[in-house]
Amino acid sequence: MNRQRLARFAVSSSVALLALAGIVVLGGGCGPKGGSGGATGGSGAAGGGAANSNVKVGLVFDVGGRGDQSFNDAAYRGLERAMTELHIPKENVEYIEPGEGGDRESALRQLANKPYDVIFGIGFLFSDDVLSVAKDFPAKKFACVDMNVPADGVLPPNVTALKFKEEEGSYLVGALSGWLTKTNKLGFVGGMQIPLIKKFEAGYVAGVKKANPAASVDVKYAGVDGSAFKNPTKGKELALAIYGGGADIIYHASGSTGLGVFQAAKEKNRLAIGVDSDQQPAAPGFVLTSMVKRVDVAIFNTIKDVKDGKFTGGQSHVFGLKEGGVDYVYDDKNKRLIPDAVHAKVEALRSQIVSGAIQVPSE
Repeated sequence: MNRQRLARFAVSSSVALLALAGIVVLGGGCGPKGGSGGATGGSGAAGGGAANSNVKVGLVFDVGGRGDQSFNDAAYRGLERAMTELHIPKENVEYIEPGEGGDRESALRQLANKPYDVIFGIGFLFSDDVLSVAKDFPAKKFACVDMNVPADGVLPPNVTALKFKEEEGSYLVGALSGWLTKTNKLGFVGGMQIPLIKKFEAGYVAGVKKANPAASVDVKYAGVDGSAFKNPTKGKELALAIYGGGADIIYHASGSTGLGVFQAAKEKNRLAIGVDSDQQPAAPGFVLTSMVKRVDVAIFNTIKDVKDGKFTGGQSHVFGLKEGGVDYVYDDKNKRLIPDAVHAKVEALRSQIVSGAIQVPSE
């Protein structure tokens, strides 16, 4: 798949007793959010009558749930794709949009007690919970996106960690910002101040400096707990402060908090850079690009491996530029904002990263 095509389509969390978890069974369940969510699948619905798969999939979304136009929505696209392309009927798929704290582990256990073959935790906050539940359900397969792998590097044989080189994609949008800024002042808004989000920051700042050593980056974070990923009001406040300091482009890595960054961009007539999914629809004309993180690809590939009997636990799968796991959006909707000469320079940097000529810092 060529890069422009990749960027174009890229680049997108029970009733009564289970009210805290908010379980939604695709195609037939009910709950506080979602329903079928536009998912495709069901008997004969996918593949023109091809035989349905017996694979059963459970998934628990990250903080903020579906509708964040970012991380969680990317995970859901992977689930939808698996239903369509792998012919998984709706009744074989269940997802949960949890509340705070202990709800994550209880949601995972709820799914593990059901006949699901593979269970996903979407986000680093699930790391310890996945390990705990996987230990109690050794016959089940588990996958955790952005998992914090134990210090000894050892994962149980029924657990796979799905990780990304966010710093590489962030480096490219940083360089793009450095070449396009008119004020030599840029900004970064992070969600929760943790090593994972620091990877986005580190890559972005390094890319900016590569393209424009005279440019500076004003870095701000929304908080120190999970709520920092779902606070658009705080995101707008931070962005307005950065724009007020002279910045003309802000890159965010903050979940739905970033929706506030886009609001500020529109209010101040400046540019912003989205993350995880193509966020252009959130603020058409004000989103320079988005650093897409192909969580959808990781989810789909893992489900396919389970279906094909090729699931490999006990290890991490890392997705960078070379693997098509991260990228940036460049398509008909935003190319007018990016001169051809600048695009060519960004693509040259991509080649150097893929070849190993450039090593992007992650901290």
